Amino acid sequence: MGDTNLVIGGKEFSSRLIVGTGKYSSMEIMKRAHEASGAQIITVALRRVSLPSGESLLDHLDTTRYTLLPNTAGCYTADEAIRTCYLAREAGLGEMVKLEVIGDPRTLFPDVQGLLEATKTLAKEGFTVMPYTNDDPVMAKKLEDAGAAVVMPLGAPIGSGLGIRNPYNIKIILETVTVPVIVDAGVGTASDAAIAMELGCEGVLMNTAISGAQDPVDMARAMRLGVEAGRLAFRAGRIGKKLYATASSPLEGVPDWTS
Repeated sequence: MGDTNLVIGGKEFSSRLIVGTGKYSSMEIMKRAHEASGAQIITVALRRVSLPSGESLLDHLDTTRYTLLPNTAGCYTADEAIRTCYLAREAGLGEMVKLEVIGDPRTLFPDVQGLLEATKTLAKEGFTVMPYTNDDPVMAKKLEDAGAAVVMPLGAPIGSGLGIRNPYNIKIILETVTVPVIVDAGVGTASDAAIAMELGCEGVLMNTAISGAQDPVDMARAMRLGVEAGRLAFRAGRIGKKLYATASSPLEGVPDWTS
């Protein structure tokens, strides 16, 4: 059974796993984890491009191999996020952006009003906007109508590792919008990624679940396999859920040896 690629802003990607660049213990481990993940899109928080060593994070990323996804992490207003995206484009990082407008520093939940405003502006300016939002189907539809190329509802708070807390809302979002749905934030392990894909999401974006693992390289590989398995299971179609047992070996047509 063949499958299509993930399409974002007219570009095709065979990998449905998007990974980040933050919190790794070393640049070498980051590069090995990226390799193990099979990801083709790598997020870069523009406010953290400069490393303590004075180097640029971009010096450690193979831009001929990976598509960089500038990220407005740390922006708390629509204007701030919009300016950051303009700077990314001027720096040659392209027009595909992960848009964050944070509303609360403790939970890192999005400011959906600011997010919607920024999405409208950036989409009109030709950006391929990938907004990080809450798991609200109404807001997901508004973001699509505002020009978002995908919608990225959180599975759980950023960095929490709690997994998909409300799969039912994610399912409703999938039924509400026509653009790709990519779960962003909250994934903790490979089974969480598989669940997101089994729901029908087009992809999963993560950072801390890999970089914060005891073995980031092995976790990156596990996440790759989880995404692939979840996608395959979704396309294969799971059996329906039943309250009572159904024999796996049907008795119809079997001779009654007791008579």
